Amino acid sequence: MADETRPTSSSSEGHGGGERRPPRPGGGREGGGPGGRKYFRRKKVCKFCTEKIEAINYKDVRLLAQFVAESGKIVPRRLTGVCTPHQRRLSSAIKQARNIALLPFAGRAA
Repeated sequence: MADETRPTSSSSEGHGGGERRPPRPGGGREGGGPGGRKYFRRKKVCKFCTEKIEAINYKDVRLLAQFVAESGKIVPRRLTGVCTPHQRRLSSAIKQARNIALLPFAGRAA
């Protein structure tokens, strides 16, 4: 038993080399079939549009801190759900707040 070895890709098993896996049920990334996600992902809506916030002020650190990750990076639109014009204003406000030391440039060191 200790002398047994596994067959290599040049074996006569009928596979043309290596292991092949069958395609996933459901096909794409979203799933929809039995192997897909079991929950419904809701469409993200812009916080600034729904709450009718017109001006994004660089001095409003509490608001801006919600859109900055622990590492200090600005969180992208696809994660926050903020619309494009508000994301532009938000990122410039975060950069202004960083320059006058209201927000950190980098996260906390471990």
